Amino acid sequence: MIVITATVGFAPKALALEYNKEILVEADFSGRDLTDSSFTKANLRQSNFSHANLNGVSFFAANLESANLEGSDLRNATLDSARLVRANLTNALLEGAFAANARFDGAIIDGADFTDTLLRSDEQKKLCKLAKGTNPITGRDTRDTLFCP
Repeated sequence: MIVITATVGFAPKALALEYNKEILVEADFSGRDLTDSSFTKANLRQSNFSHANLNGVSFFAANLESANLEGSDLRNATLDSARLVRANLTNALLEGAFAANARFDGAIIDGADFTDTLLRSDEQKKLCKLAKGTNPITGRDTRDTLFCP
C-alpha cells in the first residue's frame, strides 16, 4: 500500500537562526525570511536586508552602518543600541520595534513606518528632520508615525 500525502499552499516557516557576534560585512540577506533570528552584537556593515522578513529579529547592539533595509519588515524587531548610521530604511516597516538607544544619523527613512516604535526623544527629533513619504503597505505618512510637529 502506498500513501501519498500532498500539501497544497504549505510554506514552511523559516527556522530562527543565530548570527550573534558574527562579522557579516557586506552579507546578502535580501528577500530572506529571517523571522525571530538573532544578530545580537553582529557587524552587519553594508549588508543587504532589502525586502527581507525581519519580524521579531534581534539586532541588539548590532552595527548596521550603511546597511540596505529597504522594504524590509522589521515589525517587533529589537534595535536597542543598534547603529543604523547611513542605513537605508526606505519603505521599511518598523511597527512595534524597540529602538531605544539606536542611532539613525544620516539614515534614509523615506516612506518608513515607525508606528509604536520606542525611540529616544532626541533620535525622534533627528528623524523628524528627515521624515517624508508614505509607506506603500500601511499607507501611513512617515512624519505621522514619528509624531513630528
